[in-house]
Amino acid sequence: MSGAESEEEKNARIDGEKSFSTDVLKLVTGTTLAQVIVVLASPVLTRMYTPEAFGLLAVFTAITKILSVVACLRYEFSIMLPEREEDAANLLGLCLLVVTVISVLTVPLIWIGEGPFLELLNAESLAGYLWLIPPFIFMTGVFLALNYWNSRSRHYGRLSMARMVSSLAITGAQVGAGGVGMATSGSLIGANVFGTTVATLILGWQIARDDLALLRREISWSGMKAGMIRYKKFPLFESWSGLLNVASWQLPSFLLAAYFSTTVVGYYSLGFRLIQMPMDLIGGAIQQVFFQRASDAQKHGSLSVLTESVFGVLLKIGLFPMLLLSMMGEELFVLVFGSAWGEAGFYTQLLSVWALIWFITSPLSTIYMVQEKQGFGLKVNIANFVTRLLALVVGGMLGSARLAIFLFAVSGIAVYGYLCLQLLSFSGVPLRRTFRIVLSNVALFVPAGVLIMILKCWGISPLIQMVVAGACALVYYLYTLKTDPQIKELLAGFA
Repeated sequence: MSGAESEEEKNARIDGEKSFSTDVLKLVTGTTLAQVIVVLASPVLTRMYTPEAFGLLAVFTAITKILSVVACLRYEFSIMLPEREEDAANLLGLCLLVVTVISVLTVPLIWIGEGPFLELLNAESLAGYLWLIPPFIFMTGVFLALNYWNSRSRHYGRLSMARMVSSLAITGAQVGAGGVGMATSGSLIGANVFGTTVATLILGWQIARDDLALLRREISWSGMKAGMIRYKKFPLFESWSGLLNVASWQLPSFLLAAYFSTTVVGYYSLGFRLIQMPMDLIGGAIQQVFFQRASDAQKHGSLSVLTESVFGVLLKIGLFPMLLLSMMGEELFVLVFGSAWGEAGFYTQLLSVWALIWFITSPLSTIYMVQEKQGFGLKVNIANFVTRLLALVVGGMLGSARLAIFLFAVSGIAVYGYLCLQLLSFSGVPLRRTFRIVLSNVALFVPAGVLIMILKCWGISPLIQMVVAGACALVYYLYTLKTDPQIKELLAGFA
């Protein structure tokens, strides 16, 4: 039997790639507008609010993200997996029931532990705002459940709209509060709660308009119970895995506050916010669509082809800007955000190589869920949590925030590098092929990297360095667009 691809198979593959590109771009469009709003507002906000205010926001966000990850006990991921709509609808109903219970349970936790917890974190100023956590957890959990229901039916335009409006609401409220003399941490926190509520209501209204009759007809107590049992691995393994993963992400906010100050947390949070943008803009959109496509590809034996293609696209998109940031982050922050934020730029330089590996790996991480290898995911997240904790504690005990963040980045490079290779292996992509893709793309960066180093050694002004770096990035992406069929296919989704 010939291994050659038939004309029919080729056409089906091309149609699938175009469909993937179109769905990604639906999400990217709204997310791009959302990120543009954030980027334009950031220089204004950093001049209105102090690093301490951003630090308190980061601590509040850390608390809510840890609680939000188990708001639905991770049953939201299972919504993508059933073949029958009836089963998926009951899983959505189960998620909404679970998040209601979890949100109510946070009330006594806050009442009992509010004082000692905030004192430990040097964040007593948050005392008046912790009561926003229960409604925030509820809205976030509902949004997560609706998000995966929406992705199952491939209505990505709804998500795009919700994210864009949420970003506009958050940024508008923060700038508005700062403009009328209320530039406090409370304004930053309240704006985030407001934006999440708006996004949830918009997405909920759109889904109710189209799917309410189906949900009313199909959801039942017996159906929810059956789904709860069938997908019990999600709360038993994935909830702990997710909790450890998110806790490991929030460790810097907690430990930098405990060992140093909320001002240091503010520097870190702004730097992390910048390097997170590519993930929010492109990686998150690709992850959303990849999860749905990987579920289908796993059934049809084509997961390796899909995974290699997505890996290559992510590497090409993320490598150049992240490596440039590793060389000139401090200068960029001083230029854009003001001299008070130079330390945040230095933190960003330390984190950027790890951020590149994270950007590539995170969208692929749904592979182990598609293959129901939740036990593997739990082991990786345990390793991630322990290594990050040790890194930050060592830096804290030695009294150096820079050392703490450097060790944090090194631990991330090790864990996420291993995870990336394992995910590619699970999907059937050969290790030799992986390294060939990486080396060919790194080679394209070398000339630009050498040029920037020469300019820095000669003491050329940061502004000129930025212009040269931008020109190099433009040439790189134009070359990639011209020569790479995968990127061309992604952009063809606009047509």
